[in-house]
Amino acid sequence: MNKWFGANGFKFPMSGRRLLLRGSVGFMLGIVLGITLFSIVGLPKILEPWSNLASRRTLLTFSSYEDLKDFLKRSANVTVFYYEGVRGTPVPLVTFAATGAELAKTVSPLEYSRTNVQVEGVDEADIIKCDGEYIYLASEKGLIIVKAYPPENATVLSRIGFDGTILGLFINGDRLVVFETEYGPLICRSENASPPKNGSLDIIICPIFQEPETHVWIYNVEDREKPFVMREISVNGSYFTSRMIGNYVYVLVSQPANLVTGEVFLPTIRYDNHSEKVDASRIYYSNVSDYYYSFTTVLAVDVMSAEAPKSEVFLVGATSATYVSRDNIYVATPKMPIVNEESSVSEKTEIHRIRIAEGQIEYETSGVVPGRVLNQFSMDEYNGYFRIATTTGQLWWSPEQATSKNHVYVLNMDLNVTGKIEDIAPGESIYSARFMGERCYLVTFKKVDPFFVIDLSDPANPKILGKLKITGYSDYLHPYDENHIIGIGKEAVEAEEGDFAWYQGVKISLFDVSDVENPVEIGKYEIGDRGTDSPILWDHKALLFDKERNLLAIPVLVAEINEKQYPGGVPPNTYGDYVWQGVYVFNVSADALTLRGRIAHAEVSPDLLKSGYYFDSSYEVKRSLYIDDVLYTVSDKKVKMNNLENLEVIGEIELP
Repeated sequence: MNKWFGANGFKFPMSGRRLLLRGSVGFMLGIVLGITLFSIVGLPKILEPWSNLASRRTLLTFSSYEDLKDFLKRSANVTVFYYEGVRGTPVPLVTFAATGAELAKTVSPLEYSRTNVQVEGVDEADIIKCDGEYIYLASEKGLIIVKAYPPENATVLSRIGFDGTILGLFINGDRLVVFETEYGPLICRSENASPPKNGSLDIIICPIFQEPETHVWIYNVEDREKPFVMREISVNGSYFTSRMIGNYVYVLVSQPANLVTGEVFLPTIRYDNHSEKVDASRIYYSNVSDYYYSFTTVLAVDVMSAEAPKSEVFLVGATSATYVSRDNIYVATPKMPIVNEESSVSEKTEIHRIRIAEGQIEYETSGVVPGRVLNQFSMDEYNGYFRIATTTGQLWWSPEQATSKNHVYVLNMDLNVTGKIEDIAPGESIYSARFMGERCYLVTFKKVDPFFVIDLSDPANPKILGKLKITGYSDYLHPYDENHIIGIGKEAVEAEEGDFAWYQGVKISLFDVSDVENPVEIGKYEIGDRGTDSPILWDHKALLFDKERNLLAIPVLVAEINEKQYPGGVPPNTYGDYVWQGVYVFNVSADALTLRGRIAHAEVSPDLLKSGYYFDSSYEVKRSLYIDDVLYTVSDKKVKMNNLENLEVIGEIELP
């Protein structure tokens, strides 16, 4: 994602090439209204002041529904809607239950790639999944199942339509799990009780967002040509993330905690023929003032049985990132400074540890660290400790105004801080982090890319071992082996007019950290000019990497500058024009990074060249994967097959 800096210290995409809307209009308005109300009424006295957050906390539970309502009313920074919404009646669900907890699983004898995940054994949902014979993909037209191997027999087997948006998939033997978010109808009532007279208009007061609902569909795909629904589980709110460990899928759903005509819409879980509204006394909450409140529902579903899903609900702030190990879910929620608090108070992150085991969910403890987290890779669990990297303060144009600093904290399982390194790279911000065993690799950036190697072998005394300064930055770090790291991000050119740098094309770096005090960039490859982009910069699941096959592949949208148009030299803030989209395939080893070739689904066309500031095509390659010696690239309209070694075309399938 293209980077730039705002006065508040957050990074904004400024190229205009792609605008990713994360969250709803209601979410943003809720924050604005909440902060506005807070500035008017002041800090609720019955809530613990935000500035008094301790290093460790324990969530409370409400005594009753009235207790929950009073909490939201007293907080004064929850969005209050004055309307009466009419909610749809739950539709009974038909269940085709499994007859046993363990069902036969399809096991492919072939080698095939899997989704790039953060933690081994903890699968992450993605828009494309593969089981070694079939490809399951979410497209513009719904869910498509493709017979992929052998390539000479490749064909589309079935398609399933959805009313909402498919946000992710899991495949587990003959069970396909689909996550869908659907927005319900917007129904309003008139403020006037009697019909309008003399041509006057009724005043209609409506909610400022439509309430979403997240569906978890479980399909039996034993017959891939005739998949059928076995179960549907749904919960109010927007899908946030999910993981699959063994046969259990853990889903996190976020729902704004809104007062509507004096009442609270509590999360409701629907499954089979049941509809269960979560009792307020089951809801955990943090008794700390916040700028925004939401219910985070953690749902556990056994995809191989018909047992009822298990759930826990947390009333916390806006969840910003989640890290999941085999044993725990860590939910990070930012605690931003409230407008009427002293300006010396910096932001903090509250962390909640939730124990998981065989579908059981149990809240354990909470803790607090200074700063904000970037994403899930800023967190990690290792040998009974939780590690987290954060940034405090703001980036700004000049060094005198910049207050940003970066930190790494080590916490025990009670989420007490046991060790820390603070004030790393003042005036810069974390762009990527990766924890690997007893080390942490950190990239900060403002003008150059300091690549830090941090030792975490002593949880009480972490220390910086070495650093390397190079141009550009890495948005994503991926381990090659214990002594080599791959960084993917952007090249950059230092600006003459201020204390910042102009990012350029996509850059892939290979770092050698065998000498921890003197890390070295031993290889790099640059793609395109300013405006070149890749989904790997914000979605790690777009990466295909296999060390044994010396394989690295990423989808790239290439922009290039016609230098003839700039006889006096190309200004560093100049954007190129789009000229190509597809997958770059590399040979990667511990010594070098070289291009193997490129694969596209559509040749350069006038539509691509005229796409202007936004590129949108059904032939945009989103993912790549391999089965045996065949490389598959996937877009909404096509699956293309190439020889994995020489990239010669084997065939392709047009998708419906």
